Amino acid sequence: MAVAHYDLIIRGGTMHDGTGAAPRRCDVAVKDGKIAALGDIDAEADQVIDAQGMIVTPGFVDVHTHFDGQVTWEDRLSPSSGHGVTTAVMGNCGVGFAPCRPAERDTLVKLMEGIEDIPEVVMVEGLPWNWETFPEYLDALDQRELDIDIAAQIPHSAVRVYVMGERAARKEAPTAEDLAAMRSLVAEGIAAGAFGVTTSRNVMHRTKAGDLAPSLYSDVDELCALAGGLTDANGGVFQIIPAPMEPAETEFPILRQVAEQSGRPVSFTLLDVPNQPGDGWRYHMEGLKQAAADGLEMRGQVAPRPVGMFFGLDLSVHHFSSHPSYKDIAQLPLAERVAIMRDPAFREKLLAEQPEDSNPTTLMLIAAFRAAYQWADSPNYEPAKQDRVDARAEAAGRMLDDYAYDALLANDGHAVFYLPAANYTQGDLKSVREMLGSPHTVMALADGGAHYGLICDASFPVYYLQRWSRDAAADERIDLPDAIAELTSRPAALIGLTDRGRIAPGMKADLNVIDLERLALHVPTIQYDLPAGGKRMHQRAEGIVATVVSGKVTYRDGLHTGALPGRLVRRQGLAAAA
Repeated sequence: MAVAHYDLIIRGGTMHDGTGAAPRRCDVAVKDGKIAALGDIDAEADQVIDAQGMIVTPGFVDVHTHFDGQVTWEDRLSPSSGHGVTTAVMGNCGVGFAPCRPAERDTLVKLMEGIEDIPEVVMVEGLPWNWETFPEYLDALDQRELDIDIAAQIPHSAVRVYVMGERAARKEAPTAEDLAAMRSLVAEGIAAGAFGVTTSRNVMHRTKAGDLAPSLYSDVDELCALAGGLTDANGGVFQIIPAPMEPAETEFPILRQVAEQSGRPVSFTLLDVPNQPGDGWRYHMEGLKQAAADGLEMRGQVAPRPVGMFFGLDLSVHHFSSHPSYKDIAQLPLAERVAIMRDPAFREKLLAEQPEDSNPTTLMLIAAFRAAYQWADSPNYEPAKQDRVDARAEAAGRMLDDYAYDALLANDGHAVFYLPAANYTQGDLKSVREMLGSPHTVMALADGGAHYGLICDASFPVYYLQRWSRDAAADERIDLPDAIAELTSRPAALIGLTDRGRIAPGMKADLNVIDLERLALHVPTIQYDLPAGGKRMHQRAEGIVATVVSGKVTYRDGLHTGALPGRLVRRQGLAAAA
């Protein structure tokens, strides 16, 4: 009898199949991009990975990213692909680039710049704009070869602008014809292969100049019209960011109404937000529990740590970034800015000024710098309150501005400051652990492909395994099989990715080989590797020995192999395969 021959065999690892079942020592064989066999495999292969002492998992599925632009100009979807992610779902929060007429391109670029902190110049140079409709956008993505798979969702703000034109950015209610057109566009996008429609009610979502995103002018009837497009197409998930500053008692009923009227799954951002009236996250949790009892499909997307923002002279925002004198030098190279700031006369002039900006969100972030923490050689996502910038300034007997000025110049201007902006209202992660433990939530919100100079949360998967499974105290630990399922089969099921997220014969061969004991994160660093010389934060991870996409090894010990097996995933393609 002929001896079986495979493309790849991962030998001797402890296999977690992604379902939450107990792990087992198991070889994994791959053929033609799919899992071909499991067990003690006595066969040859073109490539063999020794996984002794390591765990073998399905590839991670990230349902909350913003690679909508990056996917058109870059074949590596970093930083997510460096953290074990093999499928990224983009188009979240109601922002994206399709549908879009040529005259409206600038509007969508400015939205993405303000909301997701992607410099306008990067998008102007990087976006090819070889589409107008959403199906044409998917066709353009079909031509891309990538390091991971991507799945797309339809962004509400783009749909609203496409239907209503200039009226979309004003406080105008849509007509019945507008609502019907939006519903039709959503149904068209789902039929073409999109996995859902997305929107935002977050007033922080503005252009850089401070104008609200078009989706912020929408009433419930418009949200239900969008969800109605999912109903018409008989598929897709409705994703939304509720208004974080509004009482959950008024927000959750809106989410529930969308689920009830459409009959489609609803997922939404769930955070422990400072200054939200009451314990809003608890109200949402109770609402999710009741919705499940009533037969509604609703899920909260939960972050595994504080949703943190970074400040620094080489980042998007810092304590003086909106001071007039600093704006005058902001475009100079870092070394030149540092030299100017060390001049006593410039220091005196700048410290006498106040921040000036038309965007209230920017001013709010600048004011929040006082509550940030300076990082040294390693990440610290659970800092002590006495280490805040304002606390250190007070302990040193100095005014905040005076102390912050010198702190920002540390390490030749490369100093990094971390602000735990949400999920850290009590100075601990107890609320995070409670949200993660719910059967009605899924770990998400990593925001890969966005916030290049402000947020660096694409490392969520590595942090989640490290903090909540490997290193957690016994009373808060998430068992490793459940933690793996939370990164794989559960998010895949949420979005309808039926061919991945589990290790079983016939499933897509997306895999990770992980040295769990060596798993670690580094402090983010800045690289100028975007179009037009744009910058972004990268955060290196250790311990991911290999990542496999469609049976091809894409990363070994954090280094890209050059393989680009990633492709656009369409809903109807999954249905046909099933």
